[in-house]
Amino acid sequence: MKVDVLTCLALAVAVASLVAMVTCGRSSGRKKHKEVFLGENSKFKFGGFLSLSINTVRTRYRKPASVFSPTASKEDIIDQSDQKLADQNSFVNFIVNQPDLDLLPTFTYSEFVDDCFLRLEKQTPKTWQGPGSLQVLEAAAIPVGIDVQVESIDSISEVNMDFTMTLYLRHYWKDERLAFPSRNNQSRTFDSRLVKKIWVPDVFFVHSKRSFIHDTTMENIMLRVYPDGNILYSVRVTVTALCSMDFSSFPLDTQNCSLELESYAYNENDLMLYWKNGNDSLRTDEIVLSQFFIENFQASSWYNRLFINFILRRHIFFFMLQTYFPTMLMVVLSWVSFWIDRRAVPARVSLGMTTVLTMSTIITGVSSSMPQVSYVKAVDIYLWTSFLFVFLSVIEYAAVNYCTTLEEMRKMKRGKIPSTFNASQAMAFDGCFHDDDIELTPFPRLAPTLTSDPLTMPTQTPDIPRPMEGTRLRRQRSVRENVDLLVSNSYMIDSYSRLAFPLSYLLFNTIYWSLYS
Repeated sequence: MKVDVLTCLALAVAVASLVAMVTCGRSSGRKKHKEVFLGENSKFKFGGFLSLSINTVRTRYRKPASVFSPTASKEDIIDQSDQKLADQNSFVNFIVNQPDLDLLPTFTYSEFVDDCFLRLEKQTPKTWQGPGSLQVLEAAAIPVGIDVQVESIDSISEVNMDFTMTLYLRHYWKDERLAFPSRNNQSRTFDSRLVKKIWVPDVFFVHSKRSFIHDTTMENIMLRVYPDGNILYSVRVTVTALCSMDFSSFPLDTQNCSLELESYAYNENDLMLYWKNGNDSLRTDEIVLSQFFIENFQASSWYNRLFINFILRRHIFFFMLQTYFPTMLMVVLSWVSFWIDRRAVPARVSLGMTTVLTMSTIITGVSSSMPQVSYVKAVDIYLWTSFLFVFLSVIEYAAVNYCTTLEEMRKMKRGKIPSTFNASQAMAFDGCFHDDDIELTPFPRLAPTLTSDPLTMPTQTPDIPRPMEGTRLRRQRSVRENVDLLVSNSYMIDSYSRLAFPLSYLLFNTIYWSLYS
């Protein structure tokens, strides 16, 4: 009986020793294989996004590696793993915390950690051979598809020459390192925490002045990972970008603005941007602007840069009410002085100065809301031409008043006005001359044009035909005689101005609107 007991004890010790040897050999072989696999690099920097020492993993993971069975629950897995490792914000823990843990394959937790860490070894998702080798194959440029949905155009500033746009920017690429098995082929959706741990395209807005990602109530960032490694990365961003505007035809202008997207650190050999669905990659909601009408939205590309082009046509009705109509009224109002008596000095002077000051105010108001450009705009041409018409109406009355004064001076020299008459006293009371005190002769008497001595007449040649009977001979007046005629008849200046000013302004408007509209 004792021999049987001793025999059983010997057999048990032998079996235990054999099991211990097998276990130690397997553990040492695995350790040796891992050390050979890791080489001399004891610490990995996973693309700048995840840095973790392998020794730290070994130190923290001291429990025996258990097997994830297809029926393992979430609580069993967490109990079997180290709590510190479960708290790490890595892609492994995002996968572990998903509800469909029964879809994970059968392998040890440590192998799963090492496998996922090695997948994030490179910054960009280049082709990799797996955990059995450190060799990374150099692949072609990573294609990143872009899809944009414009939500709104918040503002367009002519003074700063920029525009503000809110849009949804979506990136599409494939990273096989983030692939995971799934029976129902369902994707996983994550928030901004995972974005900081993995590689994402570094797309930025060229010529951007200000931009930000919306964070109400949480950061408007969405990352969706599909089982085959396809990734959708979407952000809601508001950007203020430069728009080079040409105001030569302002406010009858059309502006062409563009928002440009490009990779900041990678060239076309590493990352290639493209519109995912061609022209259909750019979608817009119904956008209504106060001063502009959006004629066209178009997506284009040039090398590794993407463009969002849109054409803005300005609404003219606002400027017609605020600028053009008041300017026209001021010009027409200045013509009223042509129908006021030329001897009513206070009335015509005050009317002329009022229209000039009003035009100055309109010009100042338009200039303050525009950038200080070095070229002439269309609205400047209209305003300054209208200002010239108003100014000439004031100058016209100055000429009329001067001619009237010269006419009175001549009459006083001829003795037609009594020497006791004082013109300044006559106008002091009401500012007007009185017809009963001053006699204005409408037309002066012209000197005879022919000499009375027939001997002094030049001899007529036979080549010149003699005038027929009934023909009235006229001599063309010189410039001096025409000036004297206007001075003697100053009221004729107002008569000509009543017709010349409206016709000239009408001709100017016809040319202006035919050129710029």
